[in-house]
Amino acid sequence: MNAQLQPTGSAYFISKETERPENHTLSVLVDNEPGVLARVIGLFSGRGYNIESLTVSETEHEKHLSRITIVTNGTPHVLEQIKHQLERIVPVHRVVDLSVRAVELGQDKPLARELALIKVSGTGDARVEALRLAGAFRANVIDANTEHFIFEITGKVSKIEQFIAIMKPLGLVEVCRTGVAAMNRGPQSM
Repeated sequence: MNAQLQPTGSAYFISKETERPENHTLSVLVDNEPGVLARVIGLFSGRGYNIESLTVSETEHEKHLSRITIVTNGTPHVLEQIKHQLERIVPVHRVVDLSVRAVELGQDKPLARELALIKVSGTGDARVEALRLAGAFRANVIDANTEHFIFEITGKVSKIEQFIAIMKPLGLVEVCRTGVAAMNRGPQSM
């Protein structure tokens, strides 16, 4: 074996040398029952796959189905492995790589949004600037007193990241993020 390509204990090592890692958004329709999320997460951790964002909620109450949205990173080969392994878990009904599906539909990527609560503490000019910038980003003030603001902001992940970066020098105290919710454009379901 080449000395430069030593196994790392991660499934990422399996990929071809020429493939570059990509971010993909997966949508997984599962039974809403105890232990399902743990099994899905166990698949990722057991094989060394990384999860960058994870959201889950019941979406079809009558059928007791939940939708898990996972943002992960890997080469096309690794992402295909992840998808096939998820499909083999018994309570999984469907797995769709929304990133691949978007390209098939002639789109750049799926629609993805996130919500964040951001606490900023400060007085004087920093306080005024934080409030001004929040307005520019369409962030709502959901709590405030003379010492702090808590902003609620929704949008693309890049918008959230940029808002957080701008608030750091203005007194950023705490950030809470929901993770990505995503779907493809068009009339069809996942």
